[in-house]
Amino acid sequence: MDTNDYLERVYAGVLGKIIGVYMGRPFEGWTYERIMDRFGEVSTYRNEEIGVPLVVTDDDIAGTFTFIRALEDYGYDKDIRAEAIGQTWLNYIVDRRTILWWGGLGNSTEHTAYLRLKGGIKAPASGSAALNGTTVANQIGAQIFIDGWALVSPGDPAQAARLAKEAASVSHDEEAVNAAVVIAAFEAEAFVQKDIGLLLDDALSFIPRTSLIARLTGEVRARHRDEPDWRAARAWLDRDYGYDTYKGVCHVVPNYALIILSLLYGEGDFRTTLKIANTCGRDTDCNAGNVGCMLGVRNGLPAIEACPDLRIPHGDLLFLSSADGGRCISDAAREAYSLANIRQRMTGQQPVFPKNGARYNFDLPGAVHAFHPVLEDTTAHSVRLRNSAVHTLTPSPGQTGPAIVRVLEVSFEAASVPALVAVPVFLPPDIRQRALSYEVQACPSLYPGQVITGTVSAESANLGSVGCRVFVSVHGTGTKVVRFFSPVATIQPGKTVELEWKVGIEADGPIFEAGLELQGHGDRTNRVYLHSMSWDGTPDCVLRRSRSGDGWWQSAWVNGVDEWGLHFPESFHISQNTGTGLLIQGMREWSEYEARASITPFLAVQAGLAVCIQGMRRYYALVLCRDGFVRLIKELDGTRVLAEKDIGVKEQCAYDCRITTEHSRIVASVDGHVVFDIVDTVRPLEAGAVGLLITEGTLGCDEVRISSAKARSRPA
Repeated sequence: MDTNDYLERVYAGVLGKIIGVYMGRPFEGWTYERIMDRFGEVSTYRNEEIGVPLVVTDDDIAGTFTFIRALEDYGYDKDIRAEAIGQTWLNYIVDRRTILWWGGLGNSTEHTAYLRLKGGIKAPASGSAALNGTTVANQIGAQIFIDGWALVSPGDPAQAARLAKEAASVSHDEEAVNAAVVIAAFEAEAFVQKDIGLLLDDALSFIPRTSLIARLTGEVRARHRDEPDWRAARAWLDRDYGYDTYKGVCHVVPNYALIILSLLYGEGDFRTTLKIANTCGRDTDCNAGNVGCMLGVRNGLPAIEACPDLRIPHGDLLFLSSADGGRCISDAAREAYSLANIRQRMTGQQPVFPKNGARYNFDLPGAVHAFHPVLEDTTAHSVRLRNSAVHTLTPSPGQTGPAIVRVLEVSFEAASVPALVAVPVFLPPDIRQRALSYEVQACPSLYPGQVITGTVSAESANLGSVGCRVFVSVHGTGTKVVRFFSPVATIQPGKTVELEWKVGIEADGPIFEAGLELQGHGDRTNRVYLHSMSWDGTPDCVLRRSRSGDGWWQSAWVNGVDEWGLHFPESFHISQNTGTGLLIQGMREWSEYEARASITPFLAVQAGLAVCIQGMRRYYALVLCRDGFVRLIKELDGTRVLAEKDIGVKEQCAYDCRITTEHSRIVASVDGHVVFDIVDTVRPLEAGAVGLLITEGTLGCDEVRISSAKARSRPA
């Protein structure tokens, strides 16, 4: 399959998924009658009429784009099994806080499966009907999380079906697994096949012919042949296969039935199919999310571009609340590249990193990576953004003619007030006012000490130069915003500049956005083109309570502990009642850094400083233990003690802990004395966030310092 076509179809699939979820989320749980009475048939977003935000945290999105990371974490194994995917659940889910609907044991299928996994029952037993009962095992969940496994299996429905079965079995069984397999196989084949009838035939070949899902599909297809009106067909489904017919909170059968009905009566049209899925009611975000992805893949980007009212408002933005907090603020294009590169590595091909791996590359048609005009800016109404194709101003070596590159085109009117465009890198100020059904756990993705780079060119028809500088916005007290700016670069018409700015700031709160300030001249529209923007390097910062005491500093941590007492004098007074808890901040990409913290254990089995954190179950930690030992542990599919030393650890005494990481080498010291200097040769964790660890007890710590540092010379 052509790489560009594959990338664009994956992107269209991701867009279709989030569009469907965003359409259906505001009235999830409503009946057909209530929807028709309030809106009539739903063919666009209705969130503003209800007074809720468009972009929200949601299990359909977070689960879909998080659980697929099992492939990345387990060597891109095509034959990955449910047990490894179950470990991925334990790693990325923060207990009672992220991804899942935490509805309780025996009520929420996913919560039930998570408790089984946490209790030591491995997948697929964790999702089995034998353990959880047929009602719980057959509820929705597996189907709504399944799209990612298809998106890494283009044109290979057999692989998609196999992966889907393993993934679905972590939490579900029986007909719920069958439904997930059909959806995944359909999507995988949709990369190369458009006929919906043939797609269904092929997908059904991977489940038993005698299954309820197979028989139901046949009945819906027969009804479609005899009944031209989808509304009449919906009434039949509601009577024979509706939500009131099946026990449990939300059984898979009604959801699956409405998906098949929407596909058949929508006749391949993206908007019409979403309209039917949403208007039919009940589990609207799940159903619309699945069919949005299915037709996104089948129809490609042109079908989505033909619906600007669905494409433009969200600007690609999505939230992935998980233990990997630095990944939370994401966008459809970034997730598309992540999925495509999983597939590239699964097949032994080179991953795709446009524009030297820039974080924001605008290389996919229509992609704006969640860039937007800054709304409090008085010129925001006159700033327009779009993804455009332009001739490159600097041809590549050996290039025989002008090349076309995709960029973010920024058009703005020259005015006394500069225009600002930005991209979110953490939770925005208004997030506290949003009605969110699912909790957000997030970390900033940009920190002081890192270097922002970008390539910007000016339209040759501009009447004069454009002043351009990079800025970051920091959370102040309440909704107050504090901005820091780089020096100004002047861009002449038709010229290009390379921007580079080290974020050498001392900020009291977390950075939540980064962008460009633009100052034009003359009385006409100015245009500049942002070719790419990125940042890298190790942060140089102190993580602690803000001087103002505002809660934004606390929001920047992924909270994986039972209690965090904020009325104590130190910033971090955290407790864990059973098991091990983590307080995490940072990015999966951080490598070769030093972390330092003064840690005081209180009645703790172990308390310490963790580095290279890649979730709740993947990290190194220097821990002070109740038995007097200090240990260097590695958590990865179980706990392993890499080294230990008896230093006579005492309770309620502060210990200065430092860890330096350099690829697979870890150097750890306590109170200025090196206690461990080792090289991990077995599946080393070479990068990740930082955090504090507590096992059954309490830990006190006032700050965590992060800086760039190379480890000492290698041990003999």
